[in-house]
Amino acid sequence: MSDVLELVEARLRTALGEPDGRAAVTFLGAERIEVLRFQDDSGDGDVVRYATLGMSARPMTDPAGPSPDHRPSAGGLAAPLSITFADPVRGPRAELLLSVRAGRADTDKVLRPLAVLAASPQVEGVVVAPGGSLDVGGPLWPDAPFGSVLVAEPGGLVEDLELPAPMDPVRFLPLLPMTPGEAAWKRVHGAGALEKRWLTYGTDLRDPGRTAVPLD
Repeated sequence: MSDVLELVEARLRTALGEPDGRAAVTFLGAERIEVLRFQDDSGDGDVVRYATLGMSARPMTDPAGPSPDHRPSAGGLAAPLSITFADPVRGPRAELLLSVRAGRADTDKVLRPLAVLAASPQVEGVVVAPGGSLDVGGPLWPDAPFGSVLVAEPGGLVEDLELPAPMDPVRFLPLLPMTPGEAAWKRVHGAGALEKRWLTYGTDLRDPGRTAVPLD
């Protein structure tokens, strides 16, 4: 689906400008994932934005779900399935976005963890959606206080990219880094409650060295 990725990259360039860096990572059993870096000095301080490119080449599919051709039996009961077929056209598509303040940490080392997250739908059958959380199994970058991210609602930074029917649009999902305590609190109270707490305390979610929001 190189044509899809060409459209995705064009949308990223339109929204974020020209990338000043890019890196590619290849995983066994998955297509190549690139991570593009964009500099944004138009707002309140320099911000670096990282965007994946390659995750949207295929639609995300839950391997535990029914195949596209599965039909219930006449009695209303689903016949048992021995195999699940991924629909190569229909299904949600997404790319990931991460924004951090520049010059405060070695955040360029986030490229591989981001690529790992972007490859997870192909490698593990994960369907990435707003409100979910993703764990990278270690710091996002050296000495980062974050090891996981909250997937936020799309549309604010990069608009959805409509594709020809019957393909679903590509959504550009912002990632909000979470400390281990925040991730545990989110699992109990939900994504909305954590986002409300961040808002209440004026948390700068782009600060690569921030501490956890008060959770008492």
